[in-house]
Amino acid sequence: MHILVLGGTTEARTLAEALHARGYRVTTSLAGRVAAPRLPRGGEVRIGGFGGAEGLAEWLRGQHVDVLIDATHPFAGTISFNAAHAADLAHVPLLALRRPGWAPSPGDDWHLVDSLEEASRALPGLGSRVFLTTGRMGLAAFAHLDELWFLVRSVDGPEPPHPPRMETVLDRGPFTLDGERELLRRHRVDVLVTKDSGAAATAPKLAAAREAGIPVVVVRRPPAPEGVPVAETAEEAVAWVAARV
Repeated sequence: MHILVLGGTTEARTLAEALHARGYRVTTSLAGRVAAPRLPRGGEVRIGGFGGAEGLAEWLRGQHVDVLIDATHPFAGTISFNAAHAADLAHVPLLALRRPGWAPSPGDDWHLVDSLEEASRALPGLGSRVFLTTGRMGLAAFAHLDELWFLVRSVDGPEPPHPPRMETVLDRGPFTLDGERELLRRHRVDVLVTKDSGAAATAPKLAAAREAGIPVVVVRRPPAPEGVPVAETAEEAVAWVAARV
């Protein structure tokens, strides 16, 4: 059985390794947006796009893929819809691996928004020193906020357009609660902006913000394709594949 895992997440890497250990042929596909991605220990790796849903469907047929698993980031919306369309075109079973989103805890001061643009409009009334953890690709939404100071954390260095008053921290999770506390204290952060990625590796910033009484602007997840079965863990996804065999 040949399984294509659309990856880029910790869960995708864990899944690819688990499927490879069971003897399946596994190909992990990465978009190539990160300069030095973490690769699974086992299986094949493909880097780069497919050329839309039709291109992905053609690849599924040409490589005799039996199962497609969309384990991309919850905010990689386009590829998820392309995967659903491609699976229909190629008549390949599709599973989505989606970790659950975060939920507020007592003491949280969350402000839920639907986009980065909406987050940028909410910021001026919430604080002046912003810890921005939404990645380097969406900084243009905040580029006009010259009254605010930004601490931007990303894996690779950001490119313009970006906020004029900005300091960059190049780092990759998992992060610790002590480390996040110190980051907020040292940079005198008074508001946090994050996407609802749901990752345990990056959740400590939410606890640190709660302890410090800092408001958090949370960008909701975009819509996902309807009718696609969903697993919340790599273990559930392995069981789904095994059941099909």
